[in-house]
Amino acid sequence: MLAILAPGQGAQTPGQLRPWLELDGVESRLRWWSAAAGLDLVDIGCEAPAETIRDTAVAQPLIVANGLLAAEQLGLLPAAPAGGARAVVAGHSVGEITGAAITGSLTPESALLFVGLRGRAMAEASARTPTGMTALLGGDPDEVAAALEGMGLTAANRNGAGQIVAAGTLEDLAKLADSPPPKTKLRPLSVAGAFHTHHMASAGDALRAVAGGIRPGAPVLGQLSNADGAAVHDGADLLTRLVTQVAAPVRWDLCLAAMREAGVTAVIELPPAGTLAGIARRELRGAKIVAVKTPADLDAARELVAEYLPPAGVAVPTQTESLVGETS
Repeated sequence: MLAILAPGQGAQTPGQLRPWLELDGVESRLRWWSAAAGLDLVDIGCEAPAETIRDTAVAQPLIVANGLLAAEQLGLLPAAPAGGARAVVAGHSVGEITGAAITGSLTPESALLFVGLRGRAMAEASARTPTGMTALLGGDPDEVAAALEGMGLTAANRNGAGQIVAAGTLEDLAKLADSPPPKTKLRPLSVAGAFHTHHMASAGDALRAVAGGIRPGAPVLGQLSNADGAAVHDGADLLTRLVTQVAAPVRWDLCLAAMREAGVTAVIELPPAGTLAGIARRELRGAKIVAVKTPADLDAARELVAEYLPPAGVAVPTQTESLVGETS
């Protein structure tokens, strides 16, 4: 089984789109997607400094656009699996929107419109109350989550590999810094707010107000949900989950558990890649992993796509049950 992963906010870097503009047709594609996102993705992705792309309203469309560029180069926009396909899609936080375009639940344009609204709404929600996020490394996951709850904080990301991200008010995060749970190391994150907590409720409301006008497609691959790691095969269900996840914790640990259960033996992380590939190396021992950071990594990713998502008429024997075609 191949897992196609899409990263979340924090993975962006200045100039990340510059090498992609060397590929034929990419600049015009980005110009079109810029109209959908409401941002000049070419300028932001090539020239904007770190401070600019740290802005939630900017970072989210940039990350999704970069992932979609690579997916298109790999023939995955959307994926078109034949009968022997063995693949599943998973995105971390905003990466779920990238994943939705790969499965065919959203068109690229709908994905960019949705993420543009999502980024702006989450930035507005962040401005209402001084909040933030801190990563905790080490400790027992359940004990850490319980300790955070006792401090008024939320375990907003449970990422596996011994990492939990706490989110809440700056006052409560200061209490965490003064009295961290046993056997943990703290690393404050440079983010604008307490994402995936009740502090983002207004952003969820903004997305819910427009979601009824979206006509999701029928997914061609299962997508593992951040909510519970379940494989979703219904576009309407996935869209509902995209709305609610902005104010709900990301359970990447459960997505990883689902990958292990499905027998994932290979991973492609779409750009801006690195973080999820690093977690996969620790959690999916023995899997072949390709982190697509620049176009130079596309050939290695194409080899995995050809192996696990063969062209029509090419049968691939499998020893694990495929996630393609199941019902959610």
